[in-house]
Parts: sequence; C-alpha cells; structure tokens
Amino acid sequence: MKIKERIAHLMRGPWAPFVAAACNLLVAMAVYSACRLIYLFENWSHFDEGLTWSHWWTLMKGGMVFDASAVMYTCALYLVLVLLPLHLKEREGYYKGCRWLFVVVNAIAVVMNLADSVYFKYTSRRTTTTVFDEFSHENNLGSVFATELLNHWYLVLAAVALVAILWWLHVMPHTTRHYRPRWLYYVVMSVSLVGTVPFVVAGMRGGFAHSVRPITMSNANQYADRPIEAALVLNTPFSMLRSIGKNVFADPHYFTTEDEAMRYYTPVHEPDSNAMPVRKNVVVFILESFGKEYSGFFNPDLDGGNYRGYTPFLDSIAAHSLTFTYSYANGRKSIDAMPSVLSGIPMIEEPFFLTPASMNDLTGIAGELKRDGYTTAFYHGADNGSMGFEAFARTTGFQRYYGRNEYNDDPASGGDKDYDGVWAVWDEPFLQFMARSLGTLPQPFVAGAFTASSHHPYKVPPALESAYPEEGDQPIYKCVRYSDMALRRFFESASREPWFRNTIFVITADHTALTSHDKYETDLGLYSVPIIFYAPDGSLPTEVRNDVIAQQADIMPTLLSMLGYQRPFIAFGKDLTRATPSTSWAMNFNNGIYKYLRGDWMMQFDGQHVSAMYRFKDDQLLKHNLKGHDAVQDTMELELKSIIQQYMARMTTNRLVVK
Repeated sequence: MKIKERIAHLMRGPWAPFVAAACNLLVAMAVYSACRLIYLFENWSHFDEGLTWSHWWTLMKGGMVFDASAVMYTCALYLVLVLLPLHLKEREGYYKGCRWLFVVVNAIAVVMNLADSVYFKYTSRRTTTTVFDEFSHENNLGSVFATELLNHWYLVLAAVALVAILWWLHVMPHTTRHYRPRWLYYVVMSVSLVGTVPFVVAGMRGGFAHSVRPITMSNANQYADRPIEAALVLNTPFSMLRSIGKNVFADPHYFTTEDEAMRYYTPVHEPDSNAMPVRKNVVVFILESFGKEYSGFFNPDLDGGNYRGYTPFLDSIAAHSLTFTYSYANGRKSIDAMPSVLSGIPMIEEPFFLTPASMNDLTGIAGELKRDGYTTAFYHGADNGSMGFEAFARTTGFQRYYGRNEYNDDPASGGDKDYDGVWAVWDEPFLQFMARSLGTLPQPFVAGAFTASSHHPYKVPPALESAYPEEGDQPIYKCVRYSDMALRRFFESASREPWFRNTIFVITADHTALTSHDKYETDLGLYSVPIIFYAPDGSLPTEVRNDVIAQQADIMPTLLSMLGYQRPFIAFGKDLTRATPSTSWAMNFNNGIYKYLRGDWMMQFDGQHVSAMYRFKDDQLLKHNLKGHDAVQDTMELELKSIIQQYMARMTTNRLVVK
C-alpha cells in the first residue's frame, strides 16, 4: 500500500484524530522555524558574523527544542480536545472548532515572534512578560504599533502568509462517530491520549532524560557561540511563558558565607575620612539612545579617521571633561538605566523596578545627598508616571518631579503644542523649562534628567524637519542631532545662571540603539555608552582615561566621592577617582550570560561556567576566545561570583541601604 493511501486509510479509522493532531503539530513546528528565519533576516547585521551553515544548523536544532516546548504549551488544550475518548465529539462541527482553536493560538504565536523581530533591535533579547509592566502606564502604544505596521508591511504580509499556511495545511480527521466496533475506538483514543502525555511533558521540559530539568531561557546559550545568538535560538511565546511569575532573584550559594564572598568584592562603600565635603550642585543627564557610536569625539579612528558623528555639542563638552574610552551601560532598556545610574544597581535577570525587590528600602544619589541638605528634583518630559520613572525617582529620594504635567502648568512653556504626539515634550523646549526650573531650586541641589526625543519612531519637530533631514543609514541620526542641539541650548541658558559654575554635570546614555559599525554590534559594543563628568569651574580633570573601565553603576559612588560624602552606602559600582587600570571593572547581563570586564579581559559566564575569555581592547570584534589561556580567569570568576551572590542576597533580604 502506498504512503498516501496508508495515510488516507488511517484518517478514516479510529487513529484519525491522533494522526491529524500529529500532522498539525508538525505544521506548527515548521511555522515556528519560518518565524526564526524571518527573525534572522530582519536582524541580519547582528547575526551574520561567523554564521556558517553548520552553525546555523546548530542554532536551528536548538531552536526546535524550544519550539517544541512552546508548541506543547500552546497546543495542549487542542490536543486534549482532539484526543478526548468520547465518540459523541466525532462531528464535523466539533473538529472545525478545534481547527479554529489551533489556528488562532498559533497565529498569536506568529504575531508575537514577528513583532519581536522588530523589538530585538532595541533590546538584543527575546521579550518576556516584564514588557507588560514596562509599558503599563503608556497610552501611546497604539500609534507606535500602527507606525511599525506601516514601516514593516512585509512582516504583516509574512504573518498573513504563515497564518494562511496554518489554515490550509491543517489536517481535519474524518469523523468516526459510527465506527464499529466502538470498543476499539475507545481503546485507540484512550491509548492515544495517555500515550501522548509523556511526549507533551517531555516537549515542555526539553527532553525525556530524568536529569533534564524544565529548560529555561538560559539553556539557549548551549547552542550559541555568542550570547546575542540565544535570542535566535529562543522563540517569543516560550520566553513569555517561562517568565510568568518567575522568581527573579535566587542566591546561587557560590560561597558558604557572606564573609567569604566579601573577600573578593563588597558593595558597601566606606567614606574617605580625609576627604573634605564639597557643596556643589549635581546634574545628571541620561540621554535617550545616545550610544557612543554616534559621537565623533569617542571614535577618532572610525571610518579611517573621517568619522564626524552626530553629536557636535556633546563632543565639545567631552573635550573639556573627564571621560573614558571604555565605558558601558549596565542594561539594554531605558528602565535599566535609572537604577544603574542613580542608585548603583545594575540590571541582572530582569529590569530592577519590575521585580519584587523594587519594594525594598532604596536610596540613591538623591537620597544620600538629601541627608546632607540637598534639594532634589527629577525631570522627564513624558506623561507623569510614564515607564515608572516618577515612582522610582521618588522612592530613591527625589523630592520633586517635573513631567509633562508640570511643563504644561508653566506659563512660560508652550504646553501641549510642544508634545511630540507619542512619548514626551520635545527635548529643546523641555530642557529650556528645566534650565528655568533649576534656577528656582535652593542650593545645593541634585537633579536628574531623562531626555526623550531620540526615541522611536524617530521624528523631529515638524518645524525643524528641513534643518534635521534624514542622513546616513539610520533614522535615529537626525534625532540625535536634534537632541544634541537641545542639550547645547540648555547649557547656553544654564551658563547664564549663578548656580552653573558650582555644578558637576554628568552626561551618559540609557542604552545604545541602532548601529552601523561592526565594533558596536558585538556583545560588548551593544553596551558602549559615553560617561562624561564635566565641571565648568575646571575643578575636575580634563582627560580621556583609556586605562580605566567605567560603567553606569559607577556614577553614584564617583559623584559621592567627588563631593567628599561622609556616610557609608550601598552601590554595585566603584569610585572611578580611585580605580586602577588592573582592577577597574564593569558588568552587564543579557540572554542568560554575564559579561564581566576587568583590566584587559572580558569574561562570559553562564551562572555556572566560564564560556569565553577575550582580550577585548585588542580584539574589538571578539573573534578570539582565549578561555583557559590565562590565570586571570580564575580570579575574575571568583570576583564575579562574589558580585552576583551579594547582589542576589541583598535583593532577597532587603539590604540595599546602610542603616
């Protein structure tokens, strides 16, 4: 009997529902693989480095493991309904209902995967359930999604095509309601249902072996050569399902006691008893998406020395500031930046203020300086409450918050006509409002500001579209130029104020964004942001430190040191004024991999084992894995384990403040 005839025979017998269900699951798996291909091509520049056919096959094999898990979760109800041993269900209408269930559920999975292929450019990871908390206070997502649908019309067509395939290739069994003998039907269907259960459970868990624990997102790294490739192995439905109700922080117990862990690192910063307190104002700028790649000052050798960048004013400030050749963000999202920059809390596992630990006792640069009589204020031109910034600012010690509400209440401001229609007040008018507002604050003050205009959907004010046209190969460039101009105008206004020369300014970015150069598309380059300390009175050194590694979490302890702060505090960063070339360090986390930099080395660590070691200063594209080739690896591993364990322990026991 031919295969086609054999299948046709099975589809008319008691095995028909089982055969149909198996065929449909294979179709779902194929559609998931198609989504992965689209994900790859949509983000080709991030994955093309070293992507051979054999490595692609490894990624695909790993992806099938995670696809099987997602399919088993999302199709579990479908399987139960199809394999239910009840002859009364054997009606055409019943199986049509099962068909709709199967197609609708998998259509949602298709949309999630394809939409995430666009969002990946901004996060370098698969989206998890924290995205719902991250944007829970935003009322502009409809317009953002509509814009993306237009910009990525080809993904809409791909989604329609894949859903059509799910519908057209769906196999619907012939009803066997009148099959005789009926006892055989019940035996076959019962065996099918019971026999399917172990396969469903194994698919969900990631394998049959007793030693296999339910796979998590971090397991994707066993198939990847680079942490960023884990996003290609995973799928978005799996990432969403695995992050529901997840216990983010767990003590890894690398060391038996806290004292043992503190031999290698401590987040407790003790004051320098010889330091003299300095009553300077502090203003910290977190610039939206201002990756270091956009600066000509930080890239003198880029494009054969001909690169000028898109931040002329920022470059002019950097030339008269304390800056760092190797400076990095601790996260990849805007909500990662505030805890890192203002409280010395880097992102590990998930954005800090989307976790239960955000309910701990917290402090930060504002909270500490408030104890010394500082006035504290934070500025962000979005709707009050947007992104949870206002809540975090107030929790960490900012007494005053200036958002879109306060801007609209200011009689000297333009009100809603200065709103960009999506996210916030345009940077230029809002920073002018900030400059006026700072002049009303009692001194000394500490202020934080988060800009907004260099953000997707990458627009500039309509009146300035001719002044800031599209340029280069990225739509963000014109927005960076506009925000750089807004920063220049702020400094022009502020420089006329009496408080200006008695102020330390810090300028950094929340994260990087769209990239055009290979060195900024590596697992390290994706975190490369400027960190600038500027004092108009010349009290800070004017130099580029190329021997010290800086990170966002260093900003708080460095500022408090510059001010001669005389109280102990907690921060998972270091004082850059005391850092040495051999011991300076930075860390970040993405896709289940920790990256730890110290001296000339970058180590990648999956929580249990070192997976890579690079001399990142010489090997900027991270091509040469030197794991096991240098004794520094063991020391770095112990230091990183100490940082992780103390971070987790303090998060779970509410010890982020020195009492």
